[in-house]
Amino acid sequence: MQESSSHIVASPAGAHRSGLPQDKELVLRVIPMPADVNANGDIFGGWVMAQVDLAGSVLPARHMGGRFATVAVNQFVFKQPVKVGDLLSFYAHIERIGNTSITVQVEVWAERQRPQYQCVKVTEATLTYVAIDEQGRPRPVPRPAAPPA
Repeated sequence: MQESSSHIVASPAGAHRSGLPQDKELVLRVIPMPADVNANGDIFGGWVMAQVDLAGSVLPARHMGGRFATVAVNQFVFKQPVKVGDLLSFYAHIERIGNTSITVQVEVWAERQRPQYQCVKVTEATLTYVAIDEQGRPRPVPRPAAPPA
């Protein structure tokens, strides 16, 4: 069962993939621990942001062929709090490949076991990474070779 407004998917054991993005690649999974909580007892937003940056960098790392840097967080939305013990799954897809940059969209889903299994979309973000040379200057993103004719 899915509630469109809050992005909560309830699923019985064994059906964990329903509700999770099918059009994005799973790039990272992590379980936040008690050391990552803020004063309210939820996971600190800065910790989630750092994980999103790591997850978002996976796809550019495959395409850039060398050094690159995060240059922009174009959008970042916290939809639900993250709790200690949530299994966070980070899904990403490339939104745009430019001359020197790649823009990636990342969704973060929390699988919660208590009191019953729920899969909740907790965060979504769009980040831009730029290919850089050894001096830190932008360089072209390598293009895949054209298939032989």
